[in-house]
Amino acid sequence: MKSTFVIRQRAFLKLYMLNKAEEGNLYGLQILDDLIDHFRDLGYRPTKSEVYKSLHDLLNDGLIVRHPVHKQGTEMQTLYIYRIGDLEKVKAYKDTIKFEIDRSISLLNRALQDNYSQKRK
Repeated sequence: MKSTFVIRQRAFLKLYMLNKAEEGNLYGLQILDDLIDHFRDLGYRPTKSEVYKSLHDLLNDGLIVRHPVHKQGTEMQTLYIYRIGDLEKVKAYKDTIKFEIDRSISLLNRALQDNYSQKRK
């Protein structure tokens, strides 16, 4: 995994999605609504494209798998549910992201300290 600033990666969205997938079936629009509600108090509203990009990244990395289901009451509409794929990969991914989140917090704290502390002249 490439080491870049975690906010840019939207890794926190992927972690949230993995947690939801571990709890059960995950639907794309459902997770978007859940994320909007979850981050509302922080003034962050993830976009549909961010959510689906993150889902596709998780799929491509083998962390989740996608299963088609036909929507009840329709003949042609297919929904996709997402479930955890490889549990070992998920654990390794979470460990890596935990390290990157801790590192990012340290970087942000340093920036706050260097630029906004009372000791600044």
